[in-house]
Amino acid sequence: METNIVTSPSKDPTPIPVFKLYGYGNIWTATDLMYCETIAAQEKLHNWHVKLHKHMDLFQILYLKSGHAEVHLDGSSQAMNAGQMVLIPQMVVHGFQFDPGCIGYILTITYALMTQISAQTGLALTSAHTPVFLSLGADAESRHTQLSFDCLNREYHNLPSPHRGVLLESLLSCILIWSYRCSAHSAGPQIRGKEHSSKHLGLFTQLIEAHYTEHHQVAYYASRIGITPAHLNVITKMHADKSALRLIHERLLLEARRELIYTTRTINTISYSLGFADPGYFTRFFKRVAGVSPKTFRQQMGSHRAADS
Repeated sequence: METNIVTSPSKDPTPIPVFKLYGYGNIWTATDLMYCETIAAQEKLHNWHVKLHKHMDLFQILYLKSGHAEVHLDGSSQAMNAGQMVLIPQMVVHGFQFDPGCIGYILTITYALMTQISAQTGLALTSAHTPVFLSLGADAESRHTQLSFDCLNREYHNLPSPHRGVLLESLLSCILIWSYRCSAHSAGPQIRGKEHSSKHLGLFTQLIEAHYTEHHQVAYYASRIGITPAHLNVITKMHADKSALRLIHERLLLEARRELIYTTRTINTISYSLGFADPGYFTRFFKRVAGVSPKTFRQQMGSHRAADS
């Protein structure tokens, strides 16, 4: 079983704590490229409450086997019931409030492992930057996925055994592939059967994540991938029903929204941190993409949070 030493959260220019593992600071102390814990383990440390935080270079899957939870994601809250799971990409601000006695698992996966499985399966597993809720049903595939969680947890916490790493990655791959299929099915036929181009989409989203504050145009990303801007737009339309430029702008908007919700930094400071040379241009960009000004958005979110508290 893995042993972790509790440390302080990493330093961050915003009040949102950044953890590798919640409550264990910003150092990855696990020997595997994934970490599996039960929801009940959180009760021992945090009394069923995981406060708002975010992760760098880590992807999380929360699976609620029984019970009820309130999940907070980037300024919104959603009830979570038994049989549901939520996929949480890196840098998404999130927190959980579990009812006592909840049963389930929290998988924390390094993006190195996610990239490796993506290459093996040909699926754009690392391309998401917003959370996704999924529901496990009574069908055979859902039952196999539930069993994969149980087997993965048991194998993870057993003493090292022959071929342990291969088995863990196989079980994780089953969970991720089912999640991808379910996401594709709910998104419609325009995604199903389009896996051949998902590698380009995955690389595009990785490049956006690394460079979104530099305000590059679509041609920059297309050249880095080795395709034309027109081809990149075809791929993003096929998989996300959005233009490549829209995805670039949405990533920038997402970070702006997080800053406005979770920090008290001035709008001018936020605009400079996101690569805007002129705060006025940032305000015009935000209003054009979000529909309201940054000031109005912050006021609206402040009133919502006050009403929820």
